[in-house]
Amino acid sequence: MRSLLIERRTFLKAAGILFVSGLSARGHDVLAASPAVFASAFMDAGGAYGVALLAEDGGEIARVALPDRGHDVSFDPLNGRAVAFARRPGTFALVIDTATGAPLKLIQAAEDRHFFGHGAFSPDGKRLYVAENDFDNYAGKIGVYDISAGWTKIGEFSAHGMDTHDIQILEGGRYLAIANGGIKQHPSMGRAKLNLDHMQPSLVIIDLSDGRLVEKHDLPAEIRQLSTRHMDIDASGRVWFGCQYEGPKTDTPQLLGSFKRGEDLRFLDMPEDVLRGFDNYIGSVMVNRDAGLVAVSSPKGGQWAAFDVKSHGLVREEKIGGVCGLAAEQATFIRSTETGWFEAQKTDLAWDNHITRLA
Repeated sequence: MRSLLIERRTFLKAAGILFVSGLSARGHDVLAASPAVFASAFMDAGGAYGVALLAEDGGEIARVALPDRGHDVSFDPLNGRAVAFARRPGTFALVIDTATGAPLKLIQAAEDRHFFGHGAFSPDGKRLYVAENDFDNYAGKIGVYDISAGWTKIGEFSAHGMDTHDIQILEGGRYLAIANGGIKQHPSMGRAKLNLDHMQPSLVIIDLSDGRLVEKHDLPAEIRQLSTRHMDIDASGRVWFGCQYEGPKTDTPQLLGSFKRGEDLRFLDMPEDVLRGFDNYIGSVMVNRDAGLVAVSSPKGGQWAAFDVKSHGLVREEKIGGVCGLAAEQATFIRSTETGWFEAQKTDLAWDNHITRLA
């Protein structure tokens, strides 16, 4: 049952952290000239995986190899460290020094866990919280890692759901928001979805002091096939979440919603033509707090759009083939695609779903 994970763990043990990294002379020049730095996972033309540090125009600063496909990157601004997480059902997370591009530590999941591609640092930089799967029990977990103890896992909290995906720190580190996609999966079955007729998606808030459940929002029965995946937080503390619909292709449920502690879920009512353009799939959610905008993207639909967080009005819509990565920049958003575009730069890299701002 665990043969796939055992093969991956064996590779990781052999690979260690001897990855090509470090800033080249050109990378130093790009870094010095850029007011902001971003990170994104990629696959190169030869099928190898890595994570790149980039300037806002897409200029490459550094490239770090990964042993398998990455997904999202979390950043600790206090200490200048980033962590690139394996795409589910991967079992590694790589810690990177963003000042040099050097790998610092390879974290491996416990034998009965795999990662879901997302994590979050505590505001004081002392803890790393990681979305994990207790796959034999189909139970989402939040792994707690002590950075001062060498990134050692010191415990875990229940995610109060299955298929735990994105997580976001709330209210200065007091709470954690959790998106449970609700899809039953086991690594022995790859990425096969085993319960599409009885999914259990939910959005959860837990207390980070002890893992206590504060709130759980189960999606109503009529939209139970709407898998909650990615999230971001606006300036008021409202959680915005994007969904991927696993029901009939002819259905067009709303895909972007929000909630706040003590309030019910509510969905943004997109114009019908914009909604259809997402092809029932939101791949990334990003808030620009300064501009008061929330953006969502769909590589399946080849579309991204931005909405005002207060009025919910459509501010911008754009068709871009394979678009998914989003990052806030001034009054708009930087975009990347599966076809190699990072803003105006065309590369031979297929960018993964997310862009993380490091500066």
